[in-house]
Amino acid sequence: MQLSQKMFILISSASLGLAGCQNVGPEASGNVAAKDVAVADLPDDVYWGDLHVHSNLSFDSNSFGNRNLGPEAAYRFARGEEVETSSGQRAKLSRPLDFLMVADHAEYLGFLTGLQSGSEQALSSALGKRWRGYLEKAEGMGPIMSEYVDMVTGARPQEVPGKAFTKTVWNYVVDVAERYNDAGKFTAFAGYEWTSMPGGRNMHRVVVFRDGPEKTKQIIPFSALESDDPERLWEFLDQYERATKGNVLAIAHNGNLSGGLMFGDATQSGKAFTADYAKTRMRWEPVYEVTQVKGDGEAHPLLSPDDEFADFETWDETDISLTPKPKDPVLRKKMLEGEYARSGLKKGLSYKAKLGENPYQFGLMGSTDTHTALSTSDDNNFWGKFKDSEPSAERSSIKMGHALWPNAKLSASGYSGIWARANTRQELFDAIKRREIYATTGPRIKLRLFAGWDFAATDLKRKEFAKWGYSHGVPMGGMLYPSMPGRAPTFLVKALKDPEDVNLQRVQIVKGWRTAKGDVKEHVYDVALAKAASGEPELSVFWSDPDFKPEEYAFYYVRVIQMPTKRWTTYDSERYKVKISPEYPAYIQERVYSSPVWYEPDRNS
Repeated sequence: MQLSQKMFILISSASLGLAGCQNVGPEASGNVAAKDVAVADLPDDVYWGDLHVHSNLSFDSNSFGNRNLGPEAAYRFARGEEVETSSGQRAKLSRPLDFLMVADHAEYLGFLTGLQSGSEQALSSALGKRWRGYLEKAEGMGPIMSEYVDMVTGARPQEVPGKAFTKTVWNYVVDVAERYNDAGKFTAFAGYEWTSMPGGRNMHRVVVFRDGPEKTKQIIPFSALESDDPERLWEFLDQYERATKGNVLAIAHNGNLSGGLMFGDATQSGKAFTADYAKTRMRWEPVYEVTQVKGDGEAHPLLSPDDEFADFETWDETDISLTPKPKDPVLRKKMLEGEYARSGLKKGLSYKAKLGENPYQFGLMGSTDTHTALSTSDDNNFWGKFKDSEPSAERSSIKMGHALWPNAKLSASGYSGIWARANTRQELFDAIKRREIYATTGPRIKLRLFAGWDFAATDLKRKEFAKWGYSHGVPMGGMLYPSMPGRAPTFLVKALKDPEDVNLQRVQIVKGWRTAKGDVKEHVYDVALAKAASGEPELSVFWSDPDFKPEEYAFYYVRVIQMPTKRWTTYDSERYKVKISPEYPAYIQERVYSSPVWYEPDRNS
């Protein structure tokens, strides 16, 4: 591999009556509450946003051309303002978001912007002086990229910016989030991305703080330069909470480029899972990023051959460093099982039965992972991953950075929907912790899920639908335990189309379960189908599991499939009169994924 290509690879990789809340149903009915919430004070709206956006403070975003759009531009754009992009175009969302977090890479956070602006703190180190010298001469970014790659791969001794500089940049990140945070109207979280990449495999985590500057300014972000082991990150998060009495969580990055590590069968240090490991992982990582710009990670056709919708925006050729996946079908399948959410959830059932704790009991959420500072997931208004994938006649025919994956492969995805009582940091964060969050590949489809033991079809028409759901069951993210003998779990689902998008085609419930013999299986149930060929604006359904066995561990999540719409490459083809490779579909079917509900046969297991 040429050095320039290797540099680009590593630099980029371093980088309706619907309402809800967590389990408030009575334990006597077989439900369990993670947190008591008064039925009279339930969440009454869903909030849309993105917790994974990069600005020019990220080394890869900056080095790939985003020199001007920092955190402020990201928040202004998310709130609905028009901004000028890195390529000089004007960009604006058709409707604003409700929340956003700029999650710049902790590694060399803001260092390039500091050198470009002549920051005295950035220039105080030998590294800063040397790199600034490159920028002032004809060499430009080339030697910087070369040295950066050598340092992160261990080919040369590591040099990092001084703590004083990193502290200044982090305080700026916190201050910008605080300035744009407007309780009740727009939530701006403070956070960052921990960019672990062991052996070129993506194990990144996004770190989200519930707190304001009085607590978040007490720390400097823990980076993968200090350790690429997530257990060390969790220790840092624990230290933060103990020291500040604050709250923080981590979100694992879409694992489809993790080389099978994301849902592996051993810790990163090679040790066997223990109950303590599983419990600790789920304490700090309650939700998982299932869809984003680098593909969709819900299911894979090789792992779910009976699922006709499993092959959606699939990225399965390489890991994050472009190392090809094995061609041997057995090895390939084993690797993929460690990368896709559904297989991770299935593995979790086996670990629960074996250890008494489930390391993969996570909710599902979506993000963009954009590096343009522009959070967009609409195919007709897609602003890409880096500067070179912003709208142009050339973007669909070139590779990212001219060395990575084809821009045409990028997916215009995704956002998260959060059911919370108010649009504030505290309420949204708490909803994420209790897993009352769901992922969308783009459309803002309202989705509500309740599970319990005694729901009926008539409950769908109740005036106080949400109140009934909470008082008699659990929402997405909740837990079910055995109820009266002979009962199977019942589900209430309501899905309402995005008012700016097409109708809904179907509602599905995806079930995974572990048999008494220890086999782990899955099945996708079509529980509601649109009667009209053009789809339906709303689909509601009552469903009871016809195959339920009370001794089997299980999970259930909802997948709502939209009617076909044009992919962003099709819009480009029409707009710029260019040909798109037939490798990319002209039409796709967008979808949302709820966080699961889990059933466990023994409350004390």
